[in-house]
Amino acid sequence: MDRLQVPAAQLGPGELPFYAEQGEECRVFAHAHAQRLPLLIKGPTGCGKTRFVEHMAARLGRPLITVSCHDDLTAADLVGRFLIQDGATVWSDGPLTRAVRQGALCYLDEVVEARRDTTVVLHPLADDRRMLPIERTGEQIAAAPGFMLVISYNPGYQNLLKSLKPSTRQRFVALQMGYPAPEVEQRIVQTESACDERLSQQLVRLAAALRRLGEHDLEETVSTRLLVAAARLAVAGLPLHLAVQAAIVDALTDEADTAAALAEVVSAVL
Repeated sequence: MDRLQVPAAQLGPGELPFYAEQGEECRVFAHAHAQRLPLLIKGPTGCGKTRFVEHMAARLGRPLITVSCHDDLTAADLVGRFLIQDGATVWSDGPLTRAVRQGALCYLDEVVEARRDTTVVLHPLADDRRMLPIERTGEQIAAAPGFMLVISYNPGYQNLLKSLKPSTRQRFVALQMGYPAPEVEQRIVQTESACDERLSQQLVRLAAALRRLGEHDLEETVSTRLLVAAARLAVAGLPLHLAVQAAIVDALTDEADTAAALAEVVSAVL
């Protein structure tokens, strides 16, 4: 018997962000949080990484601070900087510092998009020290109880310039996620779009066909997020072929030849 039960905080069932569990990821997350371990979530675009973190933050009763990482993200953007206010110089905490002080979950989405010199600031928080040094103020902030560092990225499209350093990666417990099994993905599409079972089955079959094609012809293949968008358009009254064209085909590619190939798959499946 697992001694650690995942609490639902003080929220009612309807207040938890919907998340359809794929395997044991909720148990892994809860145990990592209880053991004060940082977590690295790997998975393709649109497979549910962000929703999973939102769900677990609510389930564990912790505030959540999310940062979408990008090429221009600096350490100061995470930690904070001095600002001029009313003629005086005052310190303003960045999102990472706020999370450390509050005992919140800090989620860095697509962390490999940030520069390597920026991610180094995570090191003392992601090991036994659980400290955030702020050079500009001289502070050494100990992480408040409940603080957890969570990072994510898509491992399928890394290159030598966009990958985690081994010294960073080995500070994290890792969790591999993928696209849900068909029956789980159907439930997600139905729940998120209020569509019927038949439509969800059609879209999930289409996703399976496009994902086989995507291994060879697309940089990124169809995500569960796109299936939900297509279903919502169809439920709102847009003909299914137009909903799929707008939400899936045209969202996946700008190349006319590739779009035509995707359209052939759509016609064959639907």
